[in-house]
Amino acid sequence: MPHLTKIMPNINFKSTLSIKIPNRLIDHVIGQDDSVRVIKKAAEQRRHVLLIGEPGTGKSMLGMGLAELLPKEKLVDIISFPNLNDEHTPLIRTVPAGKGRELIAKARIQNIGMFKNQNIFMFILVLLAMFAPWWVMKYYGDKFGSTVGAIMFAAFFLGGMVFLGAFVLFLNLGKKMDGKIKIPRVIVDNFRMKKAPFYDATGAHAGALLGDVLHDPFQSGGLGTPAHERVVAGMIHKANLGVLFIDEIATLQPATQQELLSALQEKVFPITGQSERSAGAMVRTEPVPCDFILVAAGNLETVKNMHPALRSRIRGYGYEVYMNETIPDTQENRNKIAVFVAQEVVKDKKIPHFSREAVDLIIEEARKRANRKGHLTLRLRELGGLIRAAGDVAKEQKSSLVQKKHILEAKGIARTLEKQLADKYIERKKEYEVIITEGKKVGRVNGLAVIGGEDAYSGIILAIESQVTPGGKESEIIATGKLGEIAKEAIKNVAAIIKKYFGQDIKETYDIHVQFLQTYEGVEGDSASIAVATSVISAFKDIPIKQDYAMTGSLSVRGEVLPVGGVTSKVEAAIEAGIKNVIVPKSNLKDIIIDPNKLKQIKIIPVETIGEVLKEALVWKGKEKILRKIINS
Repeated sequence: MPHLTKIMPNINFKSTLSIKIPNRLIDHVIGQDDSVRVIKKAAEQRRHVLLIGEPGTGKSMLGMGLAELLPKEKLVDIISFPNLNDEHTPLIRTVPAGKGRELIAKARIQNIGMFKNQNIFMFILVLLAMFAPWWVMKYYGDKFGSTVGAIMFAAFFLGGMVFLGAFVLFLNLGKKMDGKIKIPRVIVDNFRMKKAPFYDATGAHAGALLGDVLHDPFQSGGLGTPAHERVVAGMIHKANLGVLFIDEIATLQPATQQELLSALQEKVFPITGQSERSAGAMVRTEPVPCDFILVAAGNLETVKNMHPALRSRIRGYGYEVYMNETIPDTQENRNKIAVFVAQEVVKDKKIPHFSREAVDLIIEEARKRANRKGHLTLRLRELGGLIRAAGDVAKEQKSSLVQKKHILEAKGIARTLEKQLADKYIERKKEYEVIITEGKKVGRVNGLAVIGGEDAYSGIILAIESQVTPGGKESEIIATGKLGEIAKEAIKNVAAIIKKYFGQDIKETYDIHVQFLQTYEGVEGDSASIAVATSVISAFKDIPIKQDYAMTGSLSVRGEVLPVGGVTSKVEAAIEAGIKNVIVPKSNLKDIIIDPNKLKQIKIIPVETIGEVLKEALVWKGKEKILRKIINS
């Protein structure tokens, strides 16, 4: 494993402050050169794109970068007008971007002018209603006496108020029925848009995606809101001449996917009420423009559950791209990770820049999380989380730069849930001696496993015990511990190994019991195969196993030890549990990326066959003849 100071010998910088950040968003995408090339073609030719890959590899950033590449000169505002012939079918018109607001403003000014005279007349009536009762009271009081004057005052005052109220109601109804309905409504507003629109419709319900017409509780008597004012554009309309991004597109309802397909094909889609119980369901606009570029995203499960016709449309009129999860560990790609660190600092705006030493450690972390020898991870969202956590630590300590010590402290603070669970698991198992790290025992072995997935791997110790008893009634090995299908199949291969080394079918005369101790969370995968084989052979031949050993590796029926995943996390778990030796597949040796000081605490033993595992892990004193037989086999 190269030392950290040798990782980036050709880059001359003291901190990320001196690293130049690209201006275009598309150039911020790290390690996805093929995808970037496709996105540029899609922007030029207006093609749809399906991005398949793991979370955090840059799918949404590619979508935003695509929107940035599109021209903004052709953007339009979409306006809903009243339809005098059919109020339930609002008219749809487009005007150049920014002109929609001007049109609405002019309509409102005209509407105000219509009622100018009525307002003056109303003001005169108010004056009459205020002063007429006083004049009547004086006139009739002088002529017929004060009592008659008071009665006439009350009559005129009440009559004036009733008349005034009726007149105001009439004006309001008139505005509702004649004035307000004439004002159109901008449903897609691109006023002062500096680039083509980008809308993330991930998780959007049908109304938000396809548009809706709001319910009107006042549907009669002139009090209702006109249909064209209740029209709400969906994201497919707002993304007109821009980009619509939908992650996990297969989670959309099949009917919604079908309607999305129609919008893709026709490039127009009318808006109607999405709820059948709503008054909006009676309204259906003219077709509304929705000429967008669809960037759909997801993982391999998305491909299986996606509407076949929708995928066919994307494939026929665009591109399908599988995102890279790792990139080769070259100098050029290490430089890209350094640029990524600088980008994250600038994007966050709250954390200090990183020193050269800190960037080297982030690159080392990218190598570790790749879980593949000679590669760097491209699951950069999680790596960005570590960058921000380290920045928070540095800022708390009032440091002008993020140093190596801040990253190491951040790794302890910002542990994943899987890592926290793994630590508690090991602590409790050691406390109750479920995990034994010294001495020797027959049939008992320390296996290694992981919880979580991809770069969120966290290692745990898997205590396994076996017992071989006379009988032969069971047709297969009995394994307990909430095992998954792959784990069960891997255990079946152990019988073939025993037959190869000892020349007898153990299942004909013995019953084999294998127990994964207290694995309440379940066990899946075949990485415990060599541990199971070691445990069974130990129990079968009554040979003790060294308890300061732990092991991981898959096993073929010919006894070859095959590579497994998560080796770094497994070795780290063995170190934290106090185990002194760990057996790993030889082909996984370069995958182990651990700090050299930490690595000194354990001896790593690479193996290629189960024979090498048995020779190393078992105590052969008095059983040398069996060992020679295994080696010769």
